Amino acid sequence: MTTRDRMLDAAAHVMRTRGLARATTKEIAKAAGFSEAALYKHFADKTDLFLAVLKERAPSDLRNLLDELEAGRGDVRETLVGIVRAATAFYRETFPIAASIFSEPALLAAHREALKAHETGPQVVPQTLARYLEAERALGRLPAGVDARSAADLLLGACHYHAFLGFFTDSRTDPEALVATLWNGLG
Repeated sequence: MTTRDRMLDAAAHVMRTRGLARATTKEIAKAAGFSEAALYKHFADKTDLFLAVLKERAPSDLRNLLDELEAGRGDVRETLVGIVRAATAFYRETFPIAASIFSEPALLAAHREALKAHETGPQVVPQTLARYLEAERALGRLPAGVDARSAADLLLGACHYHAFLGFFTDSRTDPEALVATLWNGLG
């Protein structure tokens, strides 16, 4: 295991248990068995580390599905069911890391600016899904009146909600039911 991998594993653990707002680079470096200076040789700042944890240590199914989306290939409805499964798992895994950032407005503002500088953020997922839905609509595989952005927001919002709810109840997401409800509304 490389130094960077050990740092990412430690960061994922510390961020999951303490939340992003309370996790410090000093604590992460110590958990990995390295100095804070060593950590900064691999990561520019805590946001860079956070993004690496999301990209490399969070469930990758959602990222893989979004990277492979291609209009006209496969069944749209089945693709959406896969996205619901992957998005719910991703959100369930990342909530404990990211939720604490909302408790500190200054940290949230700094994090927002860092995401902007990295040209990434939570908006990427619905934007990617909306582009896919727009392309499917253009191919005639979705009704002409479908608002792709709203459909993406509704579907991913439901995933977000079910992941959140899972921390308080034994409720489980039924991907087929979510997609069927959206699909019937689209038709």
